[in-house]
Amino acid sequence: MNRFPRVMGMRSGYDPAEVDALVARIEATLGRGKRDVEPVTADEVRRATFRGRRGGYHETAVDFALEAFVVALETMAKSPLRLAMAEPTGDLLREEWFETQAARVERVAFRPGRMGTGYNEDEIDAFLDRIVATLRGTTAYPVTAKEVRAAKFSTVLLRPGYLIADVDAFLAGIADVLEQREGG
Repeated sequence: MNRFPRVMGMRSGYDPAEVDALVARIEATLGRGKRDVEPVTADEVRRATFRGRRGGYHETAVDFALEAFVVALETMAKSPLRLAMAEPTGDLLREEWFETQAARVERVAFRPGRMGTGYNEDEIDAFLDRIVATLRGTTAYPVTAKEVRAAKFSTVLLRPGYLIADVDAFLAGIADVLEQREGG
């Protein structure tokens, strides 16, 4: 299974088997994967290192996704969303977390596409604006995690565009965040 884009040519990237094993543990810890693997902590994810392998996963894409997983693991450790919803302060804590996620979306900076190709910046920026509004609960037309995972963007040639791997990895993490918003 290819969870992340792979490096091209003779370059080395993260070993896919090692990355997939860690992601499986993360998903299990977050309650979305197999239950028969050892749970993982946010600190373990931060300290994770992977061997290099020719044709492996693109490092930046994996790093972006792991950053989003760390946030999800830390949030779960502080106050699991399902339990927090029953407490009087739960909604406030939950909304504060979603506000931090919205601010993270607003601050994201993607690298430019390579050799004059990449995702259309205007389309990505507009989509990110919709995600921010969804996270803040200020739209009548929220974006769902399913929509984020299925989103397709046009690419540009010989014009400024965002690096496709960076955008895809970031949106994968944001889809997980939106899933939690939908679950509440």
